[in-house]
Amino acid sequence: MNQGKPMNTQIVAFNAGTPIVETSLPTAEKIVSGHPAQTVINHYTSAAGTFFSGEWSCEVGAWRVNYGPQEQEFCQLIEGHVVLTHADGSLSEFKAGDRFIVPAGFHGIWECKAFTRKTYVIYDPNAPLTQN
Repeated sequence: MNQGKPMNTQIVAFNAGTPIVETSLPTAEKIVSGHPAQTVINHYTSAAGTFFSGEWSCEVGAWRVNYGPQEQEFCQLIEGHVVLTHADGSLSEFKAGDRFIVPAGFHGIWECKAFTRKTYVIYDPNAPLTQN
């Protein structure tokens, strides 16, 4: 419900404006291998703080991820190679050009086998974007 606030109906182009650029590492207890330094360029955050889209890149390395119970992510790899290891030990492998969804509640290991860049779209109705 709008509750008297005007909706922002501006189209967001990823190549326009000055997005916020953040660099980070997963916390030490999450890192499995390598030095997975990450850069996030978030181009869009919804007014409610529950929908995000932008670009992400990461150096070679692996770390544990825990997606929230309603946090879902669409990824399109621009370059690189990733392997997601599910909690049951099964693997999902993706390379540049691949598109995939990380479902709500996913727990496992995200590994970048090479420098990786992706476009992401995240929806989490419970909270603002949390770092995996």
